[in-house]
Formats: sequence, C-alpha cells, structure tokens
Amino acid sequence: MNAAFSFGRLWAVILKEFIQLRRDKLTFAMMIGIPLIQLTLFGFAINGDPKGLPTVIVAYEQSTFSRSLVAAMQNSGYYKVVRTDASAAEADRMLERGEAQFALVIPSDFSRKLIRGERPALLLAADATDPSATGNAISAMRTLGSTALAHDLAGPLARLQPGVAPFEVRVQARYNPEGITQYNIVPGLMGVILTMTMIMMTALGVTREVERGTMENLLATPVRPLEVMIGKIAPYVLIGYVQVTVILLAARFIFDVPFVGKLGWLLACVFTFIAANLTVGITISSVARNQTQAMQMTFFFFLPSILLSGFMFPFRGMPAWAQVIGEVLPLTHFLRLIRGVMLKGNGPAELWLNVWPLLLFITVVMGVGLKRFRKTLD
Repeated sequence: MNAAFSFGRLWAVILKEFIQLRRDKLTFAMMIGIPLIQLTLFGFAINGDPKGLPTVIVAYEQSTFSRSLVAAMQNSGYYKVVRTDASAAEADRMLERGEAQFALVIPSDFSRKLIRGERPALLLAADATDPSATGNAISAMRTLGSTALAHDLAGPLARLQPGVAPFEVRVQARYNPEGITQYNIVPGLMGVILTMTMIMMTALGVTREVERGTMENLLATPVRPLEVMIGKIAPYVLIGYVQVTVILLAARFIFDVPFVGKLGWLLACVFTFIAANLTVGITISSVARNQTQAMQMTFFFFLPSILLSGFMFPFRGMPAWAQVIGEVLPLTHFLRLIRGVMLKGNGPAELWLNVWPLLLFITVVMGVGLKRFRKTLD
C-alpha cells in the first residue's frame, strides 16, 4: 500500500524537473539572463535626471557676458552645447528633428541692457515632448542667474549683484507647453502595444503550427521560405492597423492628445514599425522549439525595448552604452516618429532620420530569419 506522502517520490519528481531544465538550456538561460538584465538596466542605465542634453546657441552678440553664460550652462552638467553659431531657423530645425533638446537665444542688446541694470531677457526654447527630460534642466537654468556672471560683475558692475538675477530667462516649452504627460505617454503606448502583440502573436502562431505538425504539410508544398514568412506576417499587419486605429481614437477623444501632422505619414511609419516587429517574431519562431520558449524570447526582447527606448525613462539620461543598444531597437525610432508626427508635425525630411534604421533592421533580421527558417523539419 502506497503511503499518503513519500519523500522518495517527491525527490524523483524534483530530480525529473532538474533534468528537464538541464535539457532545456534556453529556458534556463532566460531564468538567469532576465534578472541580470533587469539588474543591469535598473542599476546602471536608468536615470531620471538626464544631463548633457544637446543645446544649440543662437547668439546675436558675442561678448564676455554671453560666453560666461554659455560656460556656466555647460558647467551645470545639464547642457551640452553642440553649436554656438546657429541661426534661429537652424535652431528650430534641430529642435524639430530631435537633434537638440534646447536652443538658447541671446539678444543683440544683451550686454548693453545688462550693464544698465535693465534685466535683459533670454529665450530658452525646449523640446518638451517628454517633460521629464527637460524639467530639471530648466530648473537649473533658472538658478544660473545669480551665479553665471558673478565673476564678470565685479568692480563698477558689482552693483548688479543683488539678490535678484541680473537677467531673465523666459522658457518656451515647445510641442507640449503645459507639460501634460499624456501627450508623451499615449503616443508611446502605441509603440509598446504593437511591439508586444506583433512579436508575441507571430512567434506563438508559427511555433504552435510546428508543435501541432501542421507546418510539415505547408513545407511539403512548393512554397518557398520567403513566401511562408510573408504569408505568416501579412494578416498581422491588418491586426496592427486595427490596434493603431483604436489607440488614435482614444488619444483624440479620451486623452485629447493633439495631432498636428499628416495621418498618411503616420500610417506609413506604422507599417514600417509593424514589419520590423513581425520579422522579429518570425525569427524567434524559427529558433524556439515550443510556445514556452517563444514566449520567453519575446519577453527577453520586450524588456530592453520598453526600458531603453525612451518610453519609461528619458533616452538621453542613459549612459552611452545603453543608448547604443537603444538605437538598435525599433521602438526607440518609432517613439521619435510617432511623437514627431503627432506633436511636431514632422514631414518626410525629419521622419527619414528614423525610418532608415527601421528599414535596415528589417533587412538584417529578415535575412537571419530566412537563413534559420528550415525548408524541411529536422
């Protein structure tokens, strides 16, 4: 008669599970790898206080005061001056393309009004599509007034160093002047949802056919691997556009997110992004041996995407190595595209800067997937 509970039988089951884990090396690697990735990203890459933000200077005068002001901005750590001789049009274009986060305009009568004690005004234009990326830098700029020119306001000019700053900083928060987080989050959610669903559905769909044996029938036909890949991908493109439609309607009528660009350019960018994610899903399905592995690999790709793309944390706040990884991920470029169209009204010239990396990603990943996609099952 068997005992109600046997440690021998329990040990046999435990041993069986360890043997299965040893055989399923991919699952074991995921169990170790995902915590390590989380620890690394949250410990080293995530930073809610971005510094070194690219800044362009539009200086209508070159003086000791203007040079001291620019130097003080860089010394604060929040600003990284990339140009000091830009025109107003060039500065606007750099802000639209995302090449600069700030543009400081120094008026032509800055020194004259400063010496007279008239508190001249400086214009600090900011790309405020992501309020969390600019908030601390703007606060730092406001405090520079009492210290930036302390060395120059000496001798006869010492009278200009009372408690009030000798100049005024007027901030122009472009594209999101009220700092509403929904303007940044809701468009970004479109990319996050598409990344998760497109990769997961494609990877699980193909892997499920392999497990059930129906893929054998398909591969026995004259259909070529590229045709199989495109055929598997095509239905999900329509599903992706249905999701985009739902999100756009919610953004407009529920969250009141502005849409200043053209819908056609947005839909074209969406198609490129969906294609990039579907090629990842089909490539995962060619590697995974079962649906569990496909799910694990999907999460393994999704986790860095959501953390390193600039969706949850400011992209420019991450260290250089994390930004390099982020530039490889499709979600990083799609967030710039969707926010550029909806909030900035970007056109083809600005959008191309982030479209070509997606096209390159599709080419490389699809090439890998085709290489691994077997014409006959092992």
